[in-house]
Amino acid sequence: MGTIDIQYRFGLKNGHSETIDIRLDDRTLDRINLDGTPPPEWAALGFQQCPHCPLAGPEHAHCPVAVGLADIAHRFDHTVSYDEIDLEVITQERRVTQHTTVQRAISSLLGLIIATSGCPHTAYFKPMARFHLPLASEENTIYRAAGMYLLAQFFLRKEDSPNDPGLQGLRRIYENLHQVNLHIARRLKSATLTDSSVNAIVLLDSFTSTLPYVIEDHLDEITYLFTAYHSEAYQQILAEIHPDTDPE
Repeated sequence: MGTIDIQYRFGLKNGHSETIDIRLDDRTLDRINLDGTPPPEWAALGFQQCPHCPLAGPEHAHCPVAVGLADIAHRFDHTVSYDEIDLEVITQERRVTQHTTVQRAISSLLGLIIATSGCPHTAYFKPMARFHLPLASEENTIYRAAGMYLLAQFFLRKEDSPNDPGLQGLRRIYENLHQVNLHIARRLKSATLTDSSVNAIVLLDSFTSTLPYVIEDHLDEITYLFTAYHSEAYQQILAEIHPDTDPE
């Protein structure tokens, strides 16, 4: 079994530092390096459980997202949202460094952990986790999320499986994710002394909650990037690969 390894290094104030190692199975993209520590009480499935949660039964005693976040909440419970830090993120493809705030750095990490936690509502974001881009801007995230979703529809069409010709499904996925974020924030609020982890979720959700309503508007703003596909040269490419298609 191969792995995908991502490391977050937090250089906190007073010389304190934290290193978080995320290891993913390279086929399932599930997180595989949880240390086996018994989950805290606030990670119980029934505690602030999402109303749309499909999990139940003894095999799902704990919320998978909460289990994945428990160590993060514990490690950063001594920090405040707007504390400034030096963040370094190391993936197999790149090394990203930035001076930022605790909440923004944790928010980037939480997006990765939530996507790979095992929650059925967040599994759709595993392709983005595979090509994780730390501290991505809102515009970048919209581009990547829309591209991911449309590529998923391409694969579904190839398999003759039901698919979404537009972006309606992506909107619904984000609406469901908003509910997950909301209830995870409630769990963290009851479990932490400072606001860094809670505000990191709030920051992450500020994008999640608005995307279903603005995604097409945001995509319209970047249509200029695709002008080459309206060119005669591209029409010639289409004519070559589909010679029997009437261009009119």
